Amino acid sequence: MKLLGYSIFVEIFTFFVKLFVKEPIFKTIKGMTSLGKKGVLLVNLGTPDDPGRAAVYRYLKQFLMDRRVIDYPWLPRTLLVKGLIAPFRSGSSSKLYKMLWTDEGSPLKIYGEKVAEGVATTLGDDYVVELAMRYQSPSIESALQKLLKAQVSEIIVFPMFPQYASATTGSVHDEVMRLLRKEDTIPDIKMINSYYDYEPITNIFAENARQFDLDSYDHILFSYHGLPKRQLRKGDVSGCHCTKVEGCCNQIQQVNQFCYSAQCHATTRAIAAQLNLKESQYTTTFQSRLGPEEWVQPYTIKVIEEQAEKGAKRLLVFSPAFVADCLETIIEIGTEYQEEFEEMGGEKVDLVPSLNDDPRWIQAIADLVKKYN
Repeated sequence: MKLLGYSIFVEIFTFFVKLFVKEPIFKTIKGMTSLGKKGVLLVNLGTPDDPGRAAVYRYLKQFLMDRRVIDYPWLPRTLLVKGLIAPFRSGSSSKLYKMLWTDEGSPLKIYGEKVAEGVATTLGDDYVVELAMRYQSPSIESALQKLLKAQVSEIIVFPMFPQYASATTGSVHDEVMRLLRKEDTIPDIKMINSYYDYEPITNIFAENARQFDLDSYDHILFSYHGLPKRQLRKGDVSGCHCTKVEGCCNQIQQVNQFCYSAQCHATTRAIAAQLNLKESQYTTTFQSRLGPEEWVQPYTIKVIEEQAEKGAKRLLVFSPAFVADCLETIIEIGTEYQEEFEEMGGEKVDLVPSLNDDPRWIQAIADLVKKYN
């Protein structure tokens, strides 16, 4: 019996020696062979399928019924969106989309397709790249199915929003997880959170601004899409920082590392530093407010009004939250704000070009994707 016990002990000891000495436990993980290509899922917010009222209604309904966009309980959200916003706003929004539309279609989708094609070419044959829209087409579901059928070894989810917000990047990640949890086989998933101060991208905005005579402008605005302050506070897991600490967005810290507003301010600082702008020359603002509740401030239109009252004649506007021309840039800033500024006595609102299908933007995406491998 003693000999048997000793033999068992030796076998167990030998097993662990082989496991941890000759065959390290991490060897299998590190040495796993990737047999398939890598999948890249590029996701932007979305656009109606056409500028007609029916298509715009479908888009608004899907967009605004997202619990991360309008984060009310289901019943009041349904009554608000389906009973009021979508039916009444679809008509006026349709007129704006018709102003935006080109012979090829929606600029946001056109540029998205060109970027996806460019990223695929840049990354090469080891990657499969698919474009998706969070709302409408091409859907995230259809794009994921294409990647799964291609038997990719992993999927890198790349939301086309430089700054993180629950209503944008969070919603994309949420939808990807919802769809994949139904699959029997799920490849490795890597999700990019944000790239708000990624130098190759902020460089592009700075370079695009250099085509303008910066000294000829009375003020420069960095205008980002707005969010309700309530949503910012919900994202503060500490409960003691957001809107409670003076200058809470002036520096990225652990407590606010995922705060949309703090990331927007960080993007502004990065671009302004590259252009050697003084703090007095620019303001970070927020546009596209919806509903009566308080949103993150200052509002872009209010700052434009203030500048007009000071006698400003020329304003330059960046839109670093938008990677492609869309309703919020071309129409809201380029047309509506221009008209309102003129009515206030101003002369010109110039818009710094977006990233669109710039080859530098395509290269930046490819480089970020590789960083996540």
